[in-house]
Amino acid sequence: MRHYTFVDYATQGYIALVALLILCFHNGTVPHWPLLFGVHLANLALVHCLILLQAQWPRVKLLDFLRHFYPVLLFAWFYRETGFLNRMFFANYLDAMVIRWDQALFGCQPSLVFMQSFPCLALSELFYAFYFSYYIMIGGIGIALFLRQRQQFFHYVSVVSFVFYVCYLAYIVLPISGPEVFFNEVPGYVLPPDLQKLASTAFYPEHLQNGVFCRLMAFIYRGFESPGAAFPSSHVAIACCTVFFSFRYLPRIRFFHLAVAILLCLSTVYCRYHYVADVLGGFATAAILLPLGNWLYSRFGEGPPT
Repeated sequence: MRHYTFVDYATQGYIALVALLILCFHNGTVPHWPLLFGVHLANLALVHCLILLQAQWPRVKLLDFLRHFYPVLLFAWFYRETGFLNRMFFANYLDAMVIRWDQALFGCQPSLVFMQSFPCLALSELFYAFYFSYYIMIGGIGIALFLRQRQQFFHYVSVVSFVFYVCYLAYIVLPISGPEVFFNEVPGYVLPPDLQKLASTAFYPEHLQNGVFCRLMAFIYRGFESPGAAFPSSHVAIACCTVFFSFRYLPRIRFFHLAVAILLCLSTVYCRYHYVADVLGGFATAAILLPLGNWLYSRFGEGPPT
């Protein structure tokens, strides 16, 4: 379609596919499904109008800004929405399956043992800070590329959006909440009897909850977290994407960025947001989708008119 680029096809395709899933598979777990379906139709129309208007008046700064940033403005909503839709295909969360994967691989639950083995406030704060760095990575690399060259920024947004959308679809189809299930923090979900023993050994060192970054992440998750969005880890998949773009366009920070990303991956397990299987799933997602996203970006248009 004229004026459409890869990120537009990806965004419109995601919106349309989720709308179709809502229409065909909504059930009692989906609140106000006609409203959600209508919101998706409205988003399809708004994005299409934005693309056409910016193509007609490329010098209008507001249209140019929205044309570059509109996928970023949708990320939070798309992520939150997965929590409303993730039990259309399974009656409950699938954490037991992933817990057994970790148990088979390691003979224990690293998402419990890691923190319990090193209950040091300084180490805890360091890992929570690296976990928080995820948001800085996404925004920092994006702003740096936007100021450096619009085409590089558009490449970045296109591929990162593509990876996000695939992760969001996974969260809708495969609802997995993460290690919080060990602490009975997921309403309506109880571990199977054979895994209750693992939960009985879990504890959270209370003094670690006083840390600044721990409390910051608790605040963020209270307001923005979506249940069932653990596998694959988007923290890991998107961190890998941002590192790729550092190596490609921002070589001065590439090794520092890589080190921070590695520590972020460790923090996802230490801070009990993800199972190790989620982290491995995040690596696999990035390994598959990064080259595919780059190919699709070059195949379906590399940027809007400027």
